[in-house]
Order: sequence, then structure tokens, then C-alpha cells
Amino acid sequence: MGVPSIVKDIGLADVGKREVDWAYRFMPVFHVLYEEYGGSNRLEGVRIAACLHVTKETAVFIRLLHIMGAEVSLAASNPLSTQDSVAAYLASEGINVYAFRGESEAEYFEMLNNALDIEPNIVIDDGGDLHSLIHSKRRDVLPNIYGGTEETTTGVIRLKAMERDGVLRYPVIAVNDTPTKRLFDNKYGTGQSALDGLMRATSVLVAGKNVVVAGYGHVGKGVALRARGLGAKVIVTEVDPVKAIEAHLDGFTVMKMDRAVEIGDIFITCTGMKDVIDRRHLERIRDGAILANAGHFNVEINVAALRDMAVEVRKVREHVEEYRLGDGRRVYLVGEGRLVNLVAGEGHPPDIMMNSFANQFFSILYILDNRDGLTPKVYDVPKEVDELVARYTLRGWGIEIDELTPEQKKYMESWML
Repeated sequence: MGVPSIVKDIGLADVGKREVDWAYRFMPVFHVLYEEYGGSNRLEGVRIAACLHVTKETAVFIRLLHIMGAEVSLAASNPLSTQDSVAAYLASEGINVYAFRGESEAEYFEMLNNALDIEPNIVIDDGGDLHSLIHSKRRDVLPNIYGGTEETTTGVIRLKAMERDGVLRYPVIAVNDTPTKRLFDNKYGTGQSALDGLMRATSVLVAGKNVVVAGYGHVGKGVALRARGLGAKVIVTEVDPVKAIEAHLDGFTVMKMDRAVEIGDIFITCTGMKDVIDRRHLERIRDGAILANAGHFNVEINVAALRDMAVEVRKVREHVEEYRLGDGRRVYLVGEGRLVNLVAGEGHPPDIMMNSFANQFFSILYILDNRDGLTPKVYDVPKEVDELVARYTLRGWGIEIDELTPEQKKYMESWML
């Protein structure tokens, strides 16, 4: 069912296998999952469509679903994040893959449609595009869907809007919102990988520079923490007064973006909101400013306004464009304003992604086991699943923790003095 895999070069499969095996080495939770579930046929006959970043870490997860008997189709959740060797390896293993680095917008949606042609029972998404496409232009696949999952903040926001408007047609588990994903992936994963991508792209020294972090959610906290660790003077911009207080008490300078553009050297957007750096900011931004985005979609920096203001645009490095403005100022845009950690780097470390994908894995099993009792709404990851993933992680890292004694449990549950 569906069209054959579409990848850039199937000849890269051997390289891709080495990359995937390397990621697996640093994902001890999946060592346990492969051992406990890899020999089962738990997913026999289940069709799964996934829209995820096609990376070596994703492949470790997708390969397990395939080994367990599922028919899987995989499309990229970002036109510039696909690791072509990994896509080739998965395709060579008999998995339906529709992804190559550098897709146009039309090709991107063509790949999503190809992934849906298997008429999935489970939908895994990262950003909400696949869920949105199903509810708008691919309603033909709705009758087969038991439920889905969502990997990122942006996608959960979109799904909750769909639920609020009464249009969501199947249950979705918000994997993004569970602590073992949100804390590790968003804070520590993006914190490290965003700075890694920025430095690979620009080769600039971070120490001593004014780094402006837009947004102090979990992603922004991680980016700010890593930038400070590299010696930067970190400025945070926020619209949420509570998060602004937290950033201030964490030792960061807090100000409006209107002020920050006059002193910032490097800007990293982490909000999920459009036009965080808008035309009015670009009109005042200092000469030589470097702009990068760590949010899911390329809407946080108003690239259209930057392009309109420029009198010359030229590529100065592999992932860096220089925009020369009319008054002579130069602004440098990294990765076209797309996810800097995946466009200019390799994304999150394997050690981080094992938690996110373990949550995805157990959420899929939860949907299959409970589909008759789930209604079309956005669900949290069950607490027992989150704790299970945490225990698998500790086990994989060889860390032991204490347990409450019976007396302590009794004390904790009692209201009496």
C-alpha cells in the first residue's frame, strides 16, 4: 500500500546504518526496549504514519516499531532536517520513507501525503502538520485512525486549538508535555544542540558576546543556560511576567526586544510565536547581528521583512546568509530561520532523544490497549508511563535511587498530626 520510498540516494544506506548504530550505543533505554519488545509481534498489522525529523535517533525508534511488526511510513517534519544517509538506511530495511534534505514546500506536503497513503491506525507527529493535514485535506484516512501522539510544543498548541474548536476527530497524547520529555528534550537537548548548530554554522566565539534569548520556556532556559556556560552575557526577552521574573532571579538580564536589538550580538528565538524579531526590530538591529531560531517553525524571525529590506543577499557560509541593508548594516541569518540545531547541526544528542521516543513508544501501546475508551481530545502522557520511562533511563545509566519505606508512605498519605 502506498508509493515506494523517496530518498535522495539509497546508496548511502551503509553510512546510515553506521550512524544509527552509533546513536543506539548512547540510548540505553532502547537497549532494554529492544530486548523486552523486539522479539514480540505486538504491532503486527498496525499501520503507523510518522512525521518526525529523520535523524539517526529517530531511526532507532522507527526500527523498533518495524521489528515489532508495524507497517511504518515516515516523512520529515522539517525540509532541512533530514539526514539523507539515515533515510536511505531505513528505506533499505523495508520501511516507507519519504524524506530528503532540501525539500521545497510543495515536496514537503507531497511527502506527508505519501506517508498517509498507508491509511494509518496511529499518527505520530512533530509540529502538528500531519494532524492538520488529516483534518483538512486527508479526511479520507480518518476512519482508520485509533489515535496519535504529538512531539513538540507548537504541535500541542495547535491540537488544543482543534480540540477547543470541536474539530479534533481522534485522541492525541501530548508527549511534549510530560516531564521526561519536556525537561530533557526541550531544556537540555535544545540547549546544547542549538548552541552546537550555531557554532558549527558561524564558527564565532560565544564567550563575551551579548546573546539574546527570546522566550524563557523550557527551550529558552536551556539555551540561556548553555550560552552562559560558554561565557556569553545573556539577555532574555519575554511576554510572560512570571517567566520574566524567573529569568531575572536566575541571573539573566531581562528587557524588551526593542532594547535588546541595539546591543545584541547573537539572537536565538525560542518562543513558537511568529514575528518575535519583526521589521521594527530589524530597522534598529546592530550591524553584524547573527539571527538563529530554535523554535519548531521558521516564523519567529520575519525573514520576508528582512529580505524586503535588503539591497543584497549573499551566501557567506554553508548555512549562513548575509543581508546587506540600505544603510550599510549587515545581518546574518542562520539556516534560513529554520531549526538551527537540525539545519546546521545533528539535532539532539541520542542520550536525550531516548526519553522522548520511549514516551512515544509507550504512548502508542497505551492507545492500542485503550482505544475503545479514549475520546477525541488531547491527553497527557499517563503518569505511570512517565515514571516508567524515568526508571528505564536510570536503569540504562546504572543509577540507583532510594524508595519510600512503608512508614514513610503512611506518613505521606496521612493528614493527622
